[in-house]
Amino acid sequence: MNTSNLNAAGRNAPNLTVIGILGGTFDPVHPGHVALAQAALSELPLGEVLWIPSGRPGHRAPPVASERDRLAMLRLATEGNPRFRIDAAELESGEPTYTVHTLSRLRAQLGKAQPLVLLLGSDSFLDLPTWLRWRELFDLAHIAHVSRPGHLASDGGPAPELSAEIARRSARGEQLAASAAGRIARFDMPPMDVSASAIRARLAAGQDTRHLLPAAVLAYIQSRHLYLKETL
Repeated sequence: MNTSNLNAAGRNAPNLTVIGILGGTFDPVHPGHVALAQAALSELPLGEVLWIPSGRPGHRAPPVASERDRLAMLRLATEGNPRFRIDAAELESGEPTYTVHTLSRLRAQLGKAQPLVLLLGSDSFLDLPTWLRWRELFDLAHIAHVSRPGHLASDGGPAPELSAEIARRSARGEQLAASAAGRIARFDMPPMDVSASAIRARLAAGQDTRHLLPAAVLAYIQSRHLYLKETL
């Protein structure tokens, strides 16, 4: 995505396009990622979803596939949807990256008025208090998380500090367009029992993954011999 064009076109516009931010290793990208992005576009006032593949995530083990391969798979999974964009800047950095760094970079590029919405799955949202400088995220973006009725964390629900932020910042989805950052909203998506780690394990074991991956992504994985047992 050419963020400089967005900045020039949108900084002084009266109605800025709301940008959803979806980050991750995408190792590999799978239908759960795409479904989350599509649900966010459907239920939130987003103009587009900006996919940001991480280079060296600071909070988890390094990705298995290379930067080149993960970017290629992401392009295959998102092509054809004009409301999907990819920001590959972090793939080119050798430094560990955290969400607070990502959002700070985007905020500097796009200006203080640009509404940004960080999109999170329910598990990631509940883990938010473990993230680096997590409270600063609310100064940089809204957060919209998948609503999973009846889903509880191991301690029975959100941590107390996260519950306090939810009480202060809860908003309806449509309200996210009214300001640049600081709100928490929920949105629904169809339940999907799929994870990148499970897909990698099935690929390593030679099991069928046709129902777990976009056809173009699976074809790429097979052509590049990715996620074989000896590489995991």
